[in-house]
Amino acid sequence: MPKVGRRSVLVAAGLLTLSGCVAAPPSATEPIGDRRIRVTTTTNFLTDTVGRIGGDRVEVTGLMGPGVDPHLYRASAGDVQALRGADVILYCGLHLEGRMGELLHELAERQPTTAVTDGIPREQLLAPPDTTTEYDPHIWFDVSLWACVSETIAAALVERDPQHADGYRARLDTYLAELAALDAEIERRLAAIPPRRRVLVTSHDAFSYFGRRYRLDVAGIQGISTAAEATTTDVERVARLVAEREVPAVFIESSVPRQTIDALLAAAAQQGARIHVGGELFTDAAGNPGTPEGTYIGMLRANADRIAAGLTDERG
Repeated sequence: MPKVGRRSVLVAAGLLTLSGCVAAPPSATEPIGDRRIRVTTTTNFLTDTVGRIGGDRVEVTGLMGPGVDPHLYRASAGDVQALRGADVILYCGLHLEGRMGELLHELAERQPTTAVTDGIPREQLLAPPDTTTEYDPHIWFDVSLWACVSETIAAALVERDPQHADGYRARLDTYLAELAALDAEIERRLAAIPPRRRVLVTSHDAFSYFGRRYRLDVAGIQGISTAAEATTTDVERVARLVAEREVPAVFIESSVPRQTIDALLAAAAQQGARIHVGGELFTDAAGNPGTPEGTYIGMLRANADRIAAGLTDERG
């Protein structure tokens, strides 16, 4: 997990303890009754899923919007207030929110706090050999794993608000059916990509679960965390791959600056490869609120469409 600066830890600790700075935390045993349950989440696609399962029973506050990189995100004073005022805190876990790690651990000692990836069997997680992170956190790109996350979300809401358990479970069942349909749709959409071109190249290594699920080779220039810097060796390694496999397109990411992809385009051109940017993919954040891409299902569908179109491109 990336280290949190001492000053940031002290500031967060002060915000947690200073009387009057933030709302008092709700009691973990206080009945919810008929009022809406207050849930604070981290990434915006997690916020969307919690809203789908919680329905009108939840009041969801998401900390991270579109284009936000959770690997590098630091909690503000307002974020801490939203976290402290929550009946339930839900975050992705697996060190995705690396710089919030100590804060979330502190909050877990005071109020219901759940890493939604905790319910995924460990044998289904990927552990990259070239990182200090125990597991790759980008599990949302395997729709079957996100279904498991959805069940964990529902369980956390039921535990805190058992009076309305039937509603949570009914909305979960509806959402799981939509996820199953999405999974099959992505499989069909990507089936048209020729075998030699089934190589997905992005700035950082966020798509390993996607590649495993939908049978694509994945090449990220950076590691699984954007806190790591791409090197010239990394760029040249991926440039050789796209040249050898005649990959027509590479992809930029919505939450990552594109300079590493620009460097790759230049390196590939020197090797005679003719590639272009196939579009922007949503990686660590969904799109804008109110758009299809602002939802979990919408962001996965948009990614699959752009990848399929880019890798079947026939431009000369």
